[in-house]
Amino acid sequence: MVLYKGPRLLDFAKTPQYLQFNKYVLTGYRPVSTAKDCLRSLFYMHNELGNIYTHGIPFFLFLVLLPLSIPWMEVDSAWICVVHYVACLCPTVGSVVYHVFMNHVGGEHVYDTLLSLDMFGVCLVNTLGALPIIHITLLCYPATRQTALLVYIVLSAYSIYCATTARTNVLRLQAFIWQALFRFGLFLFRVLGSGVGSPNSLRLFVIMDTLAVVGGLINIIQIPERFIPGLFDNWGNSHQIMHVMVICSIIYLHWGTLEDLAWIRTYQCPTEG
Repeated sequence: MVLYKGPRLLDFAKTPQYLQFNKYVLTGYRPVSTAKDCLRSLFYMHNELGNIYTHGIPFFLFLVLLPLSIPWMEVDSAWICVVHYVACLCPTVGSVVYHVFMNHVGGEHVYDTLLSLDMFGVCLVNTLGALPIIHITLLCYPATRQTALLVYIVLSAYSIYCATTARTNVLRLQAFIWQALFRFGLFLFRVLGSGVGSPNSLRLFVIMDTLAVVGGLINIIQIPERFIPGLFDNWGNSHQIMHVMVICSIIYLHWGTLEDLAWIRTYQCPTEG
């Protein structure tokens, strides 16, 4: 993609140290740039272009298409639809801003701020995306549902703090462990027959979490570029693969939530005998 003649790109060794987070990506680094030049980098080839567009294009598709599939008028609790819609958009927004402006002249301070924003978006899709799951799973247990929502919000606040202050990909992935374990408990509650929800949604939610975890591991291991350094500088590297798997994870979250929203319209909690 070359619509604008870009600046001379840098090799790994010549890029600022805070941008040297993948030693297997050898070329294609943008020089330190103003905000205007960062935006211009949307129109010429470099090693962050794939990261920008693998989340930028889905953002606009989600923005337009998701509202068309959400049954806004058919759900009593409208907040579920709003929260779900925002959750699906959050990780793509933070990611695009981070990847576009990561080489800003503000240096490492601006980079760290943008990285925290990116991680905050990931935390929000975990947090907001799970709220409808909690609400529907514990639909017939109002007191338990309120407690679970409160506990999950506290765990999420802790995860947000850990993820936005972590300095390695391993620590960032670990920040989501408590949220993942909590969701696993909800899924187990459904399997045991105590919780409720669509019979078809649980499989979709499990796939959602599996895709997210596998994508995170691929990003940490840095495959395939670690096997052939330099070959995947612009396209096909681990971070782009993770981006695609995150988008697929969001799609499965959306499908699972739609299943639950369709199910909840007709379900009535059993009355106590």
